[in-house]
Amino acid sequence: MSARPGDRVALAIVISLMAIVLFDGMGLIIKRLSADYTAPELSAYRNMFGLVPSFIILLTSRAWHRSGRSLRMRQWKLASARGLIVTFAQLMFYYSLASLPFATANTITYSNALFMTALAVPLLGEKVGIMRWGAVVLGFLGVVLVVGPTSDGFSWAAIAALAAAFFYALSGVSARMLDDDVPSPLANIYSACVATVGSVIFAFAMGGFSPIHHRADIWWIAAMGGIGGMAVLCLVVAYRMTEQSNLAPFAYFGIPTAFAFGWIFFGEAPFGDLFPGALLIILGGLIIIWRERRLAAAG
Repeated sequence: MSARPGDRVALAIVISLMAIVLFDGMGLIIKRLSADYTAPELSAYRNMFGLVPSFIILLTSRAWHRSGRSLRMRQWKLASARGLIVTFAQLMFYYSLASLPFATANTITYSNALFMTALAVPLLGEKVGIMRWGAVVLGFLGVVLVVGPTSDGFSWAAIAALAAAFFYALSGVSARMLDDDVPSPLANIYSACVATVGSVIFAFAMGGFSPIHHRADIWWIAAMGGIGGMAVLCLVVAYRMTEQSNLAPFAYFGIPTAFAFGWIFFGEAPFGDLFPGALLIILGGLIIIWRERRLAAAG
């Protein structure tokens, strides 16, 4: 585990794990609300309420203050396009949460690390060796096992979860295409604002917003957006404390927590769906992380 001067690795790991639990909490609320509200509606609500933490991140960013607190950025089109990509990812993921067991939908989306490795070749010009391509193939074999094709083919919900993983990976790769001197919170504001506008447009295009079914739903919707925004805030704080490579292996903590939460709150225990596929996804992702750290250490 590498460290740079001033790193607080242990605290960063704890905060990143908190982010994973918060993302799971947001997902649980989305799954609960999906019985009465569509995926485009939930995406719009998530982004609207999530803007508040995004602005808090920006206003407290040292990098943004050091850059003169300017809201201009040269690659605003790329940052805005990333917002649309996130919108598509949310739509696909929220649809899959409504139709699949909670742990299954979450596990499939963890294949985003595999997509990121593949997308880095055409978009970033990276060279991926045999070991990392082998890890990608191994991970996607796990995805096929989790998705579980039948004689009728793959379910649309499983395909949606896989599409969400692709779009989340694309958003991650596009973030790496931004100039190094651009404060991450500023780029995130552009993406968050476009995602909010885009998701609202999608919601209206797909039939508009439903009436609030229960008064308590207002609080659930606000909690969904707030928890999601707080999860992003935790990740930003964690990544400021240490290098990303120190946190990446712990991301897969989300698979067992998603299984536990699905079991506790929805009575789901999809052992047959998840194993051994989930283990192959985790193994493939960890091999990629290990190999990238070895290459970085070698210079």
